[in-house]
Amino acid sequence: MKIYKKLIMSMGAVLVLASCGQQNQNSNGALSSSAAEKVYVAPGEQDEYYAFLSGGYSGNLTVYGLPSGRMFKEIPVFSQFPTSGYGYSEETKPMLTTSHGFVPWDDAHHPDISQTNGELDGRWIFINGNNTPRIARISLSTFETEEIIEVPNSAGNHSSSFITENTEYVVAGTRFSVPIPQRDMPINEYKSNFKGSLSFISVDPEHGHMDLKFQLLMPGFNYDLSHPGRGKSHGWFFFTTYNTEEAHTLQEVNASQNDKDFIAAVNWKKIEEYVNNGGGTKMPANYAHNVYDESTHMATTTMKKEVLTVDPLKVPGAVFFLPTPKSPHGCDVDPTGQYIIGNGKLSADLTVHSFDKMIAAIEGEKFDGEAYGIPILKFEDVLAGQVKSGGLGPLHTEFDGKGNAYTTFFISSEVVKWKLGTWEVIDRKPTYYSVGHLMIPGGNSRKPFGKYVVAMNKITKDRYLPTGPEMEHSAQIYDISGEKMELIYDFPTHGEPHYAAGCPAELLAPKSKKIYRLDENKHPYAVTSPTGSKVVREGNEVHVYMSTIRSHFTPDNIEGIKVGDKVYFHITNHEQDFDVPHGFSILGQNTSELLIMPGQTKTSVWEPKQVGVWPFYCTDFCSALHQEMQGYVRVSPANSNMELKWSLGE
Repeated sequence: MKIYKKLIMSMGAVLVLASCGQQNQNSNGALSSSAAEKVYVAPGEQDEYYAFLSGGYSGNLTVYGLPSGRMFKEIPVFSQFPTSGYGYSEETKPMLTTSHGFVPWDDAHHPDISQTNGELDGRWIFINGNNTPRIARISLSTFETEEIIEVPNSAGNHSSSFITENTEYVVAGTRFSVPIPQRDMPINEYKSNFKGSLSFISVDPEHGHMDLKFQLLMPGFNYDLSHPGRGKSHGWFFFTTYNTEEAHTLQEVNASQNDKDFIAAVNWKKIEEYVNNGGGTKMPANYAHNVYDESTHMATTTMKKEVLTVDPLKVPGAVFFLPTPKSPHGCDVDPTGQYIIGNGKLSADLTVHSFDKMIAAIEGEKFDGEAYGIPILKFEDVLAGQVKSGGLGPLHTEFDGKGNAYTTFFISSEVVKWKLGTWEVIDRKPTYYSVGHLMIPGGNSRKPFGKYVVAMNKITKDRYLPTGPEMEHSAQIYDISGEKMELIYDFPTHGEPHYAAGCPAELLAPKSKKIYRLDENKHPYAVTSPTGSKVVREGNEVHVYMSTIRSHFTPDNIEGIKVGDKVYFHITNHEQDFDVPHGFSILGQNTSELLIMPGQTKTSVWEPKQVGVWPFYCTDFCSALHQEMQGYVRVSPANSNMELKWSLGE
């Protein structure tokens, strides 16, 4: 009996201990019920925020919901995208035209949402192409890329795209200094001969159209990242630099010799005034400006042949260097515009400069020499403070609008929360693993929405089921509504996300275009009624004017096509509800399928190589009779006398 009682008591103790262990795990673990509740979005409900993550080497922009971490859309920008036919259709091919020819890929890094008075306005989002220097503008009512402008005299368009607080300019800095103008010269003559360029691209306030207003030609350093001034510092732009040694080989050693590099402070208002008064030098250039017309559904390319350049020495008081340790990467400005944070990758401390002190140092001429004629301000005279022992490998900082800053540390794999003004570390949380950028919705504006921070990590390791080398990268969401951060969710991301931009759903959802009117279609090959469908031969070119609606192509049978013909299918979708696209693909098509959006016309080229009867069909499920949405093209020998004929569904 005593043994039995002891056994019962022992079992009870084990159960109590197990229960305590489970309670501890549930209360502290990232998968606790409270964390799960914070990211759970019930069926039929919608996320609170949109998050736009750069696709890195995918070349595109991806859209996620927060807090759920669900991926909603991939927006094609710099890369061909067979899901929709972007970059394959005749209408969108010009979007990928550059001075180097047709370039169907890029490395997309830093999205930024348009602003008015320093607050997100939800009109457009801009993103950079890093490899072939380009800036793209995407409509946030249609979620389609509307414009891409190439950036001449640039290489490694990394410190972009960041916008001024009224979207006056999108600014793009070059990562790699190069000969300007480009020419054949020895690489070992880099020093003093190569230059960096900082490009200021104006944005039309009504339509968003971009124009390269001027380029500031700078010393041959590497210009890494940038952010605009805001509030009191509006009119200034700040760029981190590294390789102030101007090394051209073994840079991992030779570009890390100096104890301090710089943040370049640029008074763009002063330069703008200089340019508006006739200043600057026009330089021959060759760069593409691609614009998509929403009414014609067609993109066109204009090759620009000159660019206005500005020598900073011709505009005294416009450019200054702020010494910043060591090899700084991130450059971030707090919501008030007072503090400029420079994160030296090789420094354990975060350097915070004061805008007011910078202005006072400029006025007091407190200089510590110059670099290529540009004054270097004394470090102590512009320093606001330093965050001591924040972590290892500081990169990027965002703000919650409550006086707190959040910085990523790549080497120690953590996000650190600290207080503006006191520089005190408040909290730190690990990431998994090797975090790069982070994003707070509106964190790059005067009005952040400080509820969540999203960390974008470079390494996934054991976070998800193994799927071979180079798994999708991991993002992690932290709840920052309280004093301490709480990791609440992991989710995989497509490509390699660098920066991200976010905003409340209520800012965008009401503006989302729901009806695409057919009578507004101004495409030259549009078919606005099925009776207008036809097939026309022009030598070896055949133009098929086709309409589509659930669940029928008109025409659906075509004969008289010959081997060697070039067949243009101009297809108009007669649906008008935004969520009813139709697809088109034909056997032997060597481009991609098309996804024709409601009210839209798109064109696909098909060059038949073989005699036969070849089917075409709708690739996007559209109705219960989707499988019946098909047709045939009869292809006859090249020397055939077969005349064109087609059926309209008789």
